[in-house]
Amino acid sequence: MNKRELAKSVAVQADVELKTVAAVLDGFTDVVTAVVSKGEPVSIPGFAKFVKVDRAARMGRNPATGESIRIKASKKARITPVKAFKDAVLAPATAPKLKKGAYPIDSVAVAAAGKTPAVAPVRASVAKAPARKAPAKKAPAKKAPAKKAPTKKAPTKKAPAAKKVVRRAPAKKAVKRAR
Repeated sequence: MNKRELAKSVAVQADVELKTVAAVLDGFTDVVTAVVSKGEPVSIPGFAKFVKVDRAARMGRNPATGESIRIKASKKARITPVKAFKDAVLAPATAPKLKKGAYPIDSVAVAAAGKTPAVAPVRASVAKAPARKAPAKKAPAKKAPAKKAPTKKAPTKKAPAAKKVVRRAPAKKAVKRAR
């Protein structure tokens, strides 16, 4: 899965517009890269830990000649998956369930992501308003059960006649002519 497909899947799963998700993913990678490059670890519980590791200078061995060599100090980036992520990968039944259309990606679901109306927050003044008595509602009239149409049987079709296998003689080998 590449970045574009990831953005589409997240847009469907979170019900957010694709442009917003793409911008958030860009921001996420920028922030994690900048923070880790300064030496500060970034940990996302249930997912992974991003760390900058300083490797000290050490002695090593050249595998071709067996000669001892000095290896310089270096800095590495280390991404460590957390236990919850590893457990979900090893036992897919424990992985989070995705919404329909998140994966495999459904273009209709991606287009509909972020288009659902947001629920307006309840204002404090409305929440403290005294309760009013609602008028009594009438019960809906009962409807007669629908009648089922009799099922029609499709006419039976005859199987096509079996094809006869024709055996051919093997091809004759070409004989070289002397000139």
